Amino acid sequence: MPSESAAMPSSIHDAAAVEAMRKRLGLDPHRLRRLRTRLLKLQGSDEEALQELPAAARDAFAAEIRFHELTLDQRFDSQLDGASKLLFRTDDGLLLESVILRVATGRTALCVSSQVGCAANCDFCATGKMGIARSLSAPQILDQVVQANQLLKPEGRKVRNIVFMGMGEPFHNTAAVHETLEKLVSPHGFDQSPRRTLVSTVGLPSAMIAFARKFPKVNLALSLHSAIQSRRTEIIPLAAKFDLKELRAALDQVAAVQQQSIMIEYLMLRGINDGPEDRAALADYLRGLPVHINLIPYNRVDAAPHLEGTSKEDREAFGAALRGEGYTVTIRYSLGADVDAACGQLVRRENRRIAAAAAAQ
Repeated sequence: MPSESAAMPSSIHDAAAVEAMRKRLGLDPHRLRRLRTRLLKLQGSDEEALQELPAAARDAFAAEIRFHELTLDQRFDSQLDGASKLLFRTDDGLLLESVILRVATGRTALCVSSQVGCAANCDFCATGKMGIARSLSAPQILDQVVQANQLLKPEGRKVRNIVFMGMGEPFHNTAAVHETLEKLVSPHGFDQSPRRTLVSTVGLPSAMIAFARKFPKVNLALSLHSAIQSRRTEIIPLAAKFDLKELRAALDQVAAVQQQSIMIEYLMLRGINDGPEDRAALADYLRGLPVHINLIPYNRVDAAPHLEGTSKEDREAFGAALRGEGYTVTIRYSLGADVDAACGQLVRRENRRIAAAAAAQ
């Protein structure tokens, strides 16, 4: 009879499995802490992390504990600015994206994905046009951070800010996202500052409130895009399930718990949400909330050829009017336009290439 295949190694992020392995090998807990520190905090390579263990234990540990959940399939570095698009592949062959953003100030941010695809189906988003394949596990989300930091170390950089703005709706994967956040901000994990960590949602009221209560120091961003219900539903079909009144009540509760600014993401679409009526509705809707409004230029995607971005001049005028109402406003700019940095673009392109290659066989 054929022998049974060996069990899949456990993840370095599975605390129970790692502790069981430590006991089997008779390792000093201090050695294991040093390994985790080397890998998670000091951006060490896999080999450097294993060097923290006694030589006699390294092969056995590496055979049963894996450091990575994802394979880096392709890397695309922008020739225009400091963006790098990372295309990862899961063990079951699914593709997902992360983006390293090297900001001119010297800071480095990482945009991570929480799902493969997305069920929100936002009109402007390439990921939403893919539908949802499945959610990612916490180790798969964390591995995006580990691998990004390993890539950045030779540059003398380290991920400073982590934003859940990649593929997927984080609150459609609440358990894994919460587990990820716990490990990120733990001093025994990545020791990431919660103030430099942000989770973005299209607006699931009960999940937003639960998040704020569990992680009062982690930033929340709301993809609002319109304060007029009919227009918001046109942009975000999922918004039909939660009207703006219910969403505002949730924002009030989040603000009361977190005692910090809520990020309001507002993608500016020409002729859809950038008129005087839209600006007035936005100002009225957010009145009394501690918010920071981000006005975002539209990255054109092939999945939504009918959409156009608002001009730079009109974005600036929109922002100036909001500042006149007393709001803090940042007018964002895009990074990585030449590497399809709009989320989901690269996966869609690669999936089309794979399908074409398969059809040609």
